[in-house]
Amino acid sequence: MNPGTPVILPRTGIGVDVHAYAAEDDPQPLWLGGLFWEGERGLSGHSDGDCVAHAAADALFSACGIGDLGTHFGTSRPEYAGASGATLLAEAARIVRAAGFEIGNIAVQFVANRPKFGPRREESQHVLSAAAGAPVSVTATTSDGLGFTGRGEGISAVATALVYPVAGSPSEDGPIG
Repeated sequence: MNPGTPVILPRTGIGVDVHAYAAEDDPQPLWLGGLFWEGERGLSGHSDGDCVAHAAADALFSACGIGDLGTHFGTSRPEYAGASGATLLAEAARIVRAAGFEIGNIAVQFVANRPKFGPRREESQHVLSAAAGAPVSVTATTSDGLGFTGRGEGISAVATALVYPVAGSPSEDGPIG
């Protein structure tokens, strides 16, 4: 590399999202990892409650320093009531690109007793990758009966994202905001 060649450094971000299961007297469909899970108890939330997609979007915002899920899609935004997680992830990716970044990849792990994720992993990764326009990998684990996920009260997800500033964009010069 030439001494005068600028170095474009990648940035990483972390996103966490948690949703409780919907009340028994107000059943909701389960949307998780961009997929509908027939016969599974759904999550409560302003949108569809898809904590996997929400954590992925939050990780993107974190990596770019441009706010968080609440900043862009919060409960004060009625147009996002009931929105799908895949739609929110696609919009987050659009916002990130408009801010001068490209997405390297997103990795998400969710913690829950149900649903059994392995058989639908590839399907979920395909849906989320298409929404983000970048590779998204999803893993799942249980908490061995510990905490609210272990007691079956809800689902949590944590995500990391790698982004990099596009050469010549304002984001190349440093943090935004």
